Amino acid sequence: MSSSIPRTAAVAAVVSAALAAGLLAGSASASAEDGAGVRIHDIQGTTRVSPLVGQQVTGVTGIVTGVRTYGSRGFWIQDPTPDANPATSEGLFVFTSSVPTVAVGDAVSVNGTVTEYVPGGLASGNQSLTQLSKPVVTVVSQGNPVPAPVTISSWSVPDAYAPAGDPAADGSINGLTLKPRTYALDYYESLEGTNVRIGTSRVVGATDPYSELWVTVKPWENANRRGGTVYGSYEDQNTGRLQVQSLVPTAQQPFPKANVGDVLAGATEGPLDFNQYGGYTLTARTLGTVVDRGLKRETTDRQHRNELAVATYNVENLDPTDPQEKFDALAKAVVENLASPDVVALEEIQDDNGAKNDGTVSAGQTVKKFTDAIVAAGGPAYEWRSVDPENNKDGGEPGGNIRQVFLFNPARVSFTDRPGGDATTPTGVTGRKGHAALTVSPGRIDPANTAWADSRKPLAGEFVFRGRTVFVIANHFGSKGGDESIVSHHQPPNRSSEAKRLLQAQAVNGFVKQLLAVEKQADVLVVGDINDFEFSGTTKALTAGGALYPAVKSLPRGERYSYVYQGNSQVLDQILTSPGIRHFAYDSVHINAEFADQDSDHDPQVLRFRP
Repeated sequence: MSSSIPRTAAVAAVVSAALAAGLLAGSASASAEDGAGVRIHDIQGTTRVSPLVGQQVTGVTGIVTGVRTYGSRGFWIQDPTPDANPATSEGLFVFTSSVPTVAVGDAVSVNGTVTEYVPGGLASGNQSLTQLSKPVVTVVSQGNPVPAPVTISSWSVPDAYAPAGDPAADGSINGLTLKPRTYALDYYESLEGTNVRIGTSRVVGATDPYSELWVTVKPWENANRRGGTVYGSYEDQNTGRLQVQSLVPTAQQPFPKANVGDVLAGATEGPLDFNQYGGYTLTARTLGTVVDRGLKRETTDRQHRNELAVATYNVENLDPTDPQEKFDALAKAVVENLASPDVVALEEIQDDNGAKNDGTVSAGQTVKKFTDAIVAAGGPAYEWRSVDPENNKDGGEPGGNIRQVFLFNPARVSFTDRPGGDATTPTGVTGRKGHAALTVSPGRIDPANTAWADSRKPLAGEFVFRGRTVFVIANHFGSKGGDESIVSHHQPPNRSSEAKRLLQAQAVNGFVKQLLAVEKQADVLVVGDINDFEFSGTTKALTAGGALYPAVKSLPRGERYSYVYQGNSQVLDQILTSPGIRHFAYDSVHINAEFADQDSDHDPQVLRFRP
């Protein structure tokens, strides 16, 4: 499933008192008498938080540059006569809560309260948006020219991403003076609320269900051959990414569909906003035209007769209530794009009635519907193995009881059944004459370990291919929910979810070492939705002591991704190999993450080798 937090359409309340008590340490203050006749750049100030926060201001003048009639309703104004300080924005959002009655080009005078709104709330760690709340608006004149846009381009955005947070302020950058010529986040913040434009730009995040897409103004920045921008390290952020939305409601003008690698051609212009789901966002009055560059879904090579093909695929909360079209599309992908692997580890298989929270935990109907669809698509008659979870104990959508499931082609590979596995009984390692075996197959690894609380437990299975035993461990580690975004006011951001994944990785690593202690050259594959990057502490813990190797690292850096989030092509899904697997072919099969039309939000992974 996505590493982002699920959206709501609700507009969060304006916050100021909490900000004044917390985020504003070190910010300047102003006296109440300063509230008359202030200009927009006085309100914005030279840091991320207004020096006038919490105060009433009167007679704030500007030209309306954009009107938003949905979501967080309001409008933007801009001072047509800027000051000489590049750190102070000349634009400002006026939050009306109801549909605004002004129009673009109106010259207005506004009285209101200066507030700092934190999208997602204070606990999110997000930066705040400086705005005027509870406004009284006077239209002075109409039909005025909109202030000329500031062009955001490859040369205007600094290469350095953000300053280090102030240790005295718990790592926050809120109180630091903006350096827009040095840091990308400071540059964007210095344009908060300002009328901006981008020229022709490459799409690096496909159009999503919320009518937004991502472009880059730095086409060379960590680019890959399919048009995306690869996220390769915590220290090397992609500074040219920018989210684009439209100010025109989709009912009036449908938002264009774009895939990664397409081009948003021509000028896109409008105020620069800051929101919970992506940070700095160009809210377009004028939207460029999407040019289709013809991105195609990939197809992996079919395994040779003596090669075992093992895949992992997160099928995004699949259950029998999903439309048959979803089952058919996923099945077609298994048969055609993945070339019918011998073993497929599935993540996010839900129980037989999906999210209905009535205690059902079996998933036989879900899997049968899927395997029948695979046969109908011309694929093999897969058999399957899994272990039902305890009700609502494995996280995910309440009532859905997601779990991992092994599919295998009995014409090519056999499954070694050792009974006794259930939700709470752990599988162990035994051996005879140097050959490792599982005590329970299929079985769960250390399910009582607190690392797996409210999370999916690893599913271990023992397979035989051409007389050789292969151990496959299917995983779905804890999500990134709760982590601060890369546009957090903490720099570096807090990534609290890593603690659980680290413990989970250590548990799996320890189990693999038990197998290798019995059989040094055992063929072990650790597969699944690891929910973390190939350079992360999670992956380092999985590979500790040389027990495993992240096979995605066998690919060129530009091809290392299985997921696209906020314009970053990144690794979440992995297959890791034990030392006995010396030669293999690995493929991240890009069929979903880069496309506006998706069967899942993850790309499947396939590894072929000769046991």
